[in-house]
Amino acid sequence: MQKNGIIYCNKCGRKIREEGKLPEGEELHVEKNWGYFSQKDGEIHKFDLCEACYEEWCEGFSIPVEKEETTVFV
Repeated sequence: MQKNGIIYCNKCGRKIREEGKLPEGEELHVEKNWGYFSQKDGEIHKFDLCEACYEEWCEGFSIPVEKEETTVFV
């Protein structure tokens, strides 16, 4: 969640990043525009997760996240 130039983790509420300052960690930003055939038709959902909450979320998946190595960091 972004509020006043600060990105917070939607799950734990921890501050992740503040405009003009070095990031305190990485985050996952998700933005989903729901379309036809959903109960959320016409809604846009957005959230941010800190790395710790992302890891916790992924541990609950039945099928693990696919991972690959990269040498290019963005």
